[in-house]
Amino acid sequence: MTPNKASVSIAVDPETSVDGLLVSASNLLPGVLLVHGWDSDQTHYQVRAEDIAAFGCVCLTFDLRGHGRQIGLKKSVTREQNLCDVLAAFDSLANHAAVDRQSLALIGTSYGGYLAAIVSSMRNVRWLAMRAPAPYPDDDWDLPKNSLDQEALRRYRSEVRPAGSDRSLAACLQFSGDALIVGSELDETVPATGIASFVRSFQNARSMTYRNIDGADHALSDERSQRAYDALLSAWLTEMILGARRPPSG
Repeated sequence: MTPNKASVSIAVDPETSVDGLLVSASNLLPGVLLVHGWDSDQTHYQVRAEDIAAFGCVCLTFDLRGHGRQIGLKKSVTREQNLCDVLAAFDSLANHAAVDRQSLALIGTSYGGYLAAIVSSMRNVRWLAMRAPAPYPDDDWDLPKNSLDQEALRRYRSEVRPAGSDRSLAACLQFSGDALIVGSELDETVPATGIASFVRSFQNARSMTYRNIDGADHALSDERSQRAYDALLSAWLTEMILGARRPPSG
């Protein structure tokens, strides 16, 4: 099945828009929004979006402000602005005519996973998948993201945080859908303690799956690690989507 692709412009507010690529196939049920991390862009996720769309989804990738064609905003963009980007992209996907609004998935990596977690408390997210979600303290929310104290971030991520103790972890604590968290064994950006902060916060989820990729770093720099993640994500999404399509028993 060859997916259909269309470039889209996503309005964030009357003066701001972000670029996206909508990937869809026929006979669709769920919508899947893929959120890239800091220092990345949507091009890294478009092949993955095509693979997911091929088994029956509408997938949307997009560039957060400060990335892609708007790289010039990188030094000034805030977490609040990027959160608005994700919300606008999510609403754009949810409003697509082929999408079931009760079957929406968010997939985020690192900073994108952090934003996806927050969005799950603000929108109807059924499935939430995060690879190497990056914890951030709530302090300095309106400062440019690029100016945050990196040493303070390392300290924050070096301890396992209490469930619900910051904005993203609080969102995870109230999440009632199905969650997937994937960590990397050799991740120095988001160590095991940072991952554990998210894992322990999913106390009210319908299901929570945690997997760790042996020998992988934060960026999944080698092909073996990338294939391992793709296999994990594909298997999980297939299970979730098939479960959603299966008629109730009895």
